[in-house]
Amino acid sequence: MKKNTNIDWLDKYANYLPRLICSTNLNVLKSHSGDKWFAEKNPQLVITPRTTTDVQKALLFASKFNVPVTARGAGFGYVGGCVPARGGIVLAMSRMNRIIEVSTQDGVAIVEPGVITGDLQKAAQKVNWFYPPDPASLKDCSIGGNIATNAGGPRCLKYGVTKHYVLGLQVVLADGSVIQTGGRCHKNKTGFGLTELFVGSEGMLGVVTQATLRLIPHPPERATITAGFQRLDLALAAVDSILNSGVLPAALEIADAFTINAAKSFLPKAAITNADGFILVEVDGDRASVRSQTNTIKNILLKHRGFNLNVGFGDKACEDQWMMRRQFSEGLKAMGLTKLNEDVVVPRSKLADLFKLSKKLSLKYGFPIASFGHAGDGNIHLNLMIDRSKPGQEKRSVRALDDLFKEVLHLGGALTGEHGIGLAKMKWWPKAASRNLIQTHTKIKHALDPLNILNPGKFLG
Repeated sequence: MKKNTNIDWLDKYANYLPRLICSTNLNVLKSHSGDKWFAEKNPQLVITPRTTTDVQKALLFASKFNVPVTARGAGFGYVGGCVPARGGIVLAMSRMNRIIEVSTQDGVAIVEPGVITGDLQKAAQKVNWFYPPDPASLKDCSIGGNIATNAGGPRCLKYGVTKHYVLGLQVVLADGSVIQTGGRCHKNKTGFGLTELFVGSEGMLGVVTQATLRLIPHPPERATITAGFQRLDLALAAVDSILNSGVLPAALEIADAFTINAAKSFLPKAAITNADGFILVEVDGDRASVRSQTNTIKNILLKHRGFNLNVGFGDKACEDQWMMRRQFSEGLKAMGLTKLNEDVVVPRSKLADLFKLSKKLSLKYGFPIASFGHAGDGNIHLNLMIDRSKPGQEKRSVRALDDLFKEVLHLGGALTGEHGIGLAKMKWWPKAASRNLIQTHTKIKHALDPLNILNPGKFLG
């Protein structure tokens, strides 16, 4: 595949794209150089499209002059997915932020990629409907970014991830052609499942300019239950019992002692006692069912020696309890250490092994590892807490990641459940995928982007 080796095209963009919002201002380039990970690279040009036609023009120009193009949502990714690794053009999708329609009759929302996830949830709730995917950064991240990474969140256990709510996409391909996959129908088996192909493709197959998303009726009641445990193995046993009780929680979260203590320091008023493990469970549905399920879960937590149980009914009480969970990451950041957030996944039967591995790596390499996340689907965030002022810790962290990913794969797990591969996990991609699987990815990439201009420099080269 050809690679752009010069920036002669930069002298020509004004003639080819006179009506688009373009910038070569250094401050603008810098602000579009990275995400929440540690890598940055300035593009040569930032284009802020307002319509699908704008995106089409930009990609026609990029194809003509063989210019790398990286689509960017809100910039809240954690793996360098929107870093323009080979420079070129950043397509900043933030101005394409209209909620075009919320239809309760069809059970769909039609949105542009720059819509903030939390804003869509609020718009749906106003008409008593529900968009379930809830990444931790839902107040900041965009639907386009969620689609690029197939974002998840705590409610995945009951409701699934982003791909389960994408019915159709409008996509501009690398050569500037526009396709529409799927649509408003909740069932559609016409041809290949191309909608699913683009969801999770990390911007390497096309640029999404509009999405048709599935909505469901908003559950009338919700409740959260939290509990502490003197031993983490008791918390893990409680998780297993809850999932075998006949109750399907909307969310089932777990945290270790290091995470709990960091949250206590950051949120001194939070209702957390000294504990080695912590569980948060949410259930939702009709009021009678929620009350019954809450009692079932309370009894299970008590049976497994859970203490300091807190139960909240309704949005306000539940959000007060979720505030603590959503601040786990901020509490860790407030410690002044560099936090390497690895969103690994293992089969649920291997959760205990994963937490043991976390402790083992912490002792072996000499830095804390905070572990918390979605116990219900085996997606645990292992956060390596690195003190860059201490000689050798940064190098040891790389070796720790080697061990972590090797063991996770040995347990039948995956490198990433929510964040994607991006730049951060490129090194381990060949170990997670067979040669034939990598070749299949490469063939698909070449078929849709033969010049390799869409988000190049990532795990497909």
